[in-house]
Amino acid sequence: MADLNINKDHDTSADASNGPESGSDDLATVVDDLLNQLSNKFTTISSELLTKMDEMSRRLDNLESSIQASARSQNEESK
Repeated sequence: MADLNINKDHDTSADASNGPESGSDDLATVVDDLLNQLSNKFTTISSELLTKMDEMSRRLDNLESSIQASARSQNEESK
């Protein structure tokens, strides 16, 4: 019976040594997944932000052109 207890203790210690390694692997996988998700979100938000900035720039250019055209027409009418 003493042999059985030694084997059980040995098996338990083997399981315990696999636990932290397995836990570390699981943690690394979770962290990698989280970093990939954050990277994808960052890429998406960056793309959306650049698209909105381009749209704002286009609208400001149109507004500037409209104001300049209006100023020109007022100058021509006052002559």
